Amino acid sequence: MANIKVPSLDLKTQYQSIKPEIDAAIAGVLDSGQFVLGSEVAGFEQEFAAYCGASECIALNSGTSALHLALLAAGIGPGDEVITVPFTFVASVAAVVYTGARPVLVDIDPRSFTLDPAAIEAAITPRTKAILPVHLYGQPADMDPLTEVARRRGLVVIEDAAQAHGAKYKGRPVGSIGDIACFSFYPGKNLGAYGEGGAVTTNNAEYASTIRMLRDWGQDRKYHHRLRGFNYRMEAFQGAILRVKLRHLERWTEARRAIIGKYNQLLAGSSVERPAEMPWARHVYHLYTLRSDHRDLLQKTLQEKGIQTGIHYGVPVHLQPAYANLGYGRLALPHSEKAADEVLSLPLYPEMTDDQIETVAGAVLCQRFGPDRSRLLAL
Repeated sequence: MANIKVPSLDLKTQYQSIKPEIDAAIAGVLDSGQFVLGSEVAGFEQEFAAYCGASECIALNSGTSALHLALLAAGIGPGDEVITVPFTFVASVAAVVYTGARPVLVDIDPRSFTLDPAAIEAAITPRTKAILPVHLYGQPADMDPLTEVARRRGLVVIEDAAQAHGAKYKGRPVGSIGDIACFSFYPGKNLGAYGEGGAVTTNNAEYASTIRMLRDWGQDRKYHHRLRGFNYRMEAFQGAILRVKLRHLERWTEARRAIIGKYNQLLAGSSVERPAEMPWARHVYHLYTLRSDHRDLLQKTLQEKGIQTGIHYGVPVHLQPAYANLGYGRLALPHSEKAADEVLSLPLYPEMTDDQIETVAGAVLCQRFGPDRSRLLAL
């Protein structure tokens, strides 16, 4: 896009704000000669486990790998079923397919964008082994009713927390609520690496031991392969970078929440539906996602004004050609499909200025209030 006034994300500015710490961390890895796993990754595992309120953290090369190994550690395989949602990034469903199990998709609650606990019971069959709720956009799923069903029915709960670093459910950090939790450190995440990265957190020592072996070719010690594993190890550079960034995460989260407060104030009464923070949630706003009946027109208007936006996600997984064999047709999961037609993510990063926030909000308001910005300026 030419003449970008407000980017959707600005990782360069974030790097400049912590450049001396990052550069020192990278230099430390170069000096150490440890480039895969090693002390920096082990240090990050300890620190991130403590941050999530979990006893174990296993660092991996991506969030997708985290989902894959969490499912395998829980014993999920061919013939099993895993309940999850279609309104998510495709990895949530793809990882289930990797194991040979079948994803069983249920609809979302349209206000939270997360799995509707009331839909779970009807989806359970004798083959169901796990529930995989997605904490979408930084908002936790409604975990208490979900875990109650899981405990009563003997199911494993695997949190997809790829977008929810630091989010809390009724005061409890995500990553410590289900049996296992999976995180992504893709660069654009609230806690992002400078490349790919992921992790699993758990309070179950047996799951942790299995995942540690699976990430490193199934070894329990060098060249002794107990399991058929994978090369899913985290690089030392990413561990060192994430250790630095973890120290800033709470400050960045509070900055995001302050920006959301300004967005919400400026957009109050507008023609768009603002995202709702549910009563149980500390929403960390990985994304600030509006709903609009005229989403495509709104996106085009913002683009013409030099404002980058994103659509997360414009086609639910069950309507993706790659997953047509799951057997869900159009209108099978109406809340997910309607959300996919309406959502639009506005620019959001901790370093946004008030001028940038007002520029974005003003462009959104023009859809309803025309070029007169007096309402915006009066707020």
